[in-house]
Amino acid sequence: MRKPFFTGVSLLLIFLFLTRPSFGQKKPLDPSVYDHWENIGEKLLSPDGKYLVFTSQRNNNFDIYKVPSEGGKEIRLTTDTAYDDGSEYTPDGKWIYFNSTRSGRMQIWRMKPDGSEPTQVTHSTTIDWFPHISPDGKWIVYISFLESEVTIQDHPFYRHVYIQVMPISGGPSKVIAYVYGGQGTINTPSWSPDSKHIAFVSNTDLMFPIFPLEKQIKK
Repeated sequence: MRKPFFTGVSLLLIFLFLTRPSFGQKKPLDPSVYDHWENIGEKLLSPDGKYLVFTSQRNNNFDIYKVPSEGGKEIRLTTDTAYDDGSEYTPDGKWIYFNSTRSGRMQIWRMKPDGSEPTQVTHSTTIDWFPHISPDGKWIVYISFLESEVTIQDHPFYRHVYIQVMPISGGPSKVIAYVYGGQGTINTPSWSPDSKHIAFVSNTDLMFPIFPLEKQIKK
């Protein structure tokens, strides 16, 4: 019998509320940010705490922005007509990883914190989404969907999901689990502080390697 999807989600939300750290006095952001607040996606602080990076949909296009955490004018980091999403800083603050369709398929990319030097990281035949960097800065975990099941700008749920890891220094990716889930499987930072475990959400038991990735991709 299929396990209820929202059970895991509810437990995750409870955990987040119980363990949410205190950031001291709260200050409002620049009012211009709120003009598009209803379209803002995930939001993450830079390692030095100076900037908040987020995704926003404007004029039917998704782009990545950052804004000073103490308040101020926002800065647009991506200007491509492609779908850019899922931004996250590396622990050393030198790169922002994200997913983008600018190559024609959703893949993992990275750029400098000022938006310069956008570079494609994955070159796969799957739809790759939501890169998360391990706290030790050595690994990237991300989720992959089959192209036959997910469209470029889809926000899927109840799909075949592959959780993959790859060295941040470069090298092949490795499937570490296959689950039945969706966009919310790991769309937030997922690593344990010691970089040894990864948290994720699924509505089924682990099925890898019963459903190996290489058998599902058309050559």
